[in-house]
Amino acid sequence: MHKRSYAQSLADLKSRGIRLTPQRQVILQFLKETHEHPTAEQVYQKIGEQFPGISLATVYNTLNMLKELGVIREMSYGDESSRYDGNDTEHAHLVCQSCNHVIDIPCPSEEVLVSPEMEALGFAIGSYRLEFYGTCASCRSGKVEHAS
Repeated sequence: MHKRSYAQSLADLKSRGIRLTPQRQVILQFLKETHEHPTAEQVYQKIGEQFPGISLATVYNTLNMLKELGVIREMSYGDESSRYDGNDTEHAHLVCQSCNHVIDIPCPSEEVLVSPEMEALGFAIGSYRLEFYGTCASCRSGKVEHAS
């Protein structure tokens, strides 16, 4: 399944009767069009360029609303700031332990998730989060080239 575009997500939200202020639209568009996985503070800084009067509370409230509606995903890492992912499809992540850069990758085959072993446990998976930790190519080469 391909990630829903900004236009598809916007149309979905409108059809569900969600009020979409210009600020909400810009936040949604930013998350749907970036390959990065920004924190709320990074979203606030980026959106603040277009909406200087926007508050951090508005950004947090919008991110929470979009997450609850299933349009974006929140990735939390213990005490660190959560990151937000505009890719609303099932996928896995590569997480650099040196610079914290996160990269989307396709999921392993669904046979792993719907296996006889899972059925024997009587566990029905609704969603999952799969992450691989290591060091990205930029950090290994000593050249950090990405934003997050």
